[in-house]
Amino acid sequence: MVNAPRTVAVVIPSWNSLGLLPRCLGSLRDQGAELELLVVDNGSGDGTVAYLEREGVPHIALPENRGFAAAVNLGVERTAAPAVLVLNADTVLEPGAVGALLDALEADKTLGGVQPRLLQLEERTVHRFHPSPRQNEDKGGNDVAGARLYGAGQRLSRDGRAFEMGAGEAQASRYLEAREVFGVCGAACLLRRELFDQLGGYDERYFAFYEDVDLNVRARIAGWRFGYVPAAVVWHLGNASWMAAAPQPSAWNARLVARNRIATQAKFMPARALPRILVVELGALLRAARQRRFRATLRGKLAGLRWLPAMLRDRRRLRREGDPERARCWLGIG
Repeated sequence: MVNAPRTVAVVIPSWNSLGLLPRCLGSLRDQGAELELLVVDNGSGDGTVAYLEREGVPHIALPENRGFAAAVNLGVERTAAPAVLVLNADTVLEPGAVGALLDALEADKTLGGVQPRLLQLEERTVHRFHPSPRQNEDKGGNDVAGARLYGAGQRLSRDGRAFEMGAGEAQASRYLEAREVFGVCGAACLLRRELFDQLGGYDERYFAFYEDVDLNVRARIAGWRFGYVPAAVVWHLGNASWMAAAPQPSAWNARLVARNRIATQAKFMPARALPRILVVELGALLRAARQRRFRATLRGKLAGLRWLPAMLRDRRRLRREGDPERARCWLGIG
């Protein structure tokens, strides 16, 4: 099966996701491709591993939480299909989503990865959400047309921050058209294994947050492109396991985002953008103070500054191996 012409490795990092994982796995039926499934469990304590063993789901059980980046890298290493679907445990796929993504990737060899139309799965309705091939129906199907977007591809601001395009918006016509985007969201994206191998996967130093932005930046510098495929629909709850299981999740989130954003900016942003970055980061500290997460945000920024020597070495290497302007030209676009 792994060597079949249309085979996709599906790598799902999981952490205390027992309440979500069965729904995600159930939605992998009728996807228009053979699937090489592997769940990488990050030291869950909620019975996830016992469930995977009982259901016969291929998996790797790690003794501790090593982070999203490390879990995905290990999953890619242990699979063989030429394309890899990175998938969060709090996602649900509409039928045919994987096939549509694979069609787009096979049609353009310059694409390193593609992203589906990510729709917001509301927490208040997740318990009764059932994937159905009958889309856009009031009874029995999922209200795809009426849902709000979680994201339609990543974009970069002029100061190097990353955002999910269309997040929280209604599905305007521009989000229903396939197009090139700066990068793809790690919650659900199909990546060419060649890209993953060339770049060495996600940067495991990041642990979680911005690791997908960093991969997109490095891929762009190396000459890869990314596409948005609205015909492929995936629902995403967003940070479900993180918010339920992380100690002080908001503070942990703030610290990791602050650190990892500085690291990514150091790798590729032009020096002329430094004044803009300083103003934005100062504003972020002021907002953090108002939202009572100043200490966590400050700790993250200080950690990012301590990483600067290593990130500047990465910057020089990336400049030798590719062209940073291939990523910089996307600043402010989207």
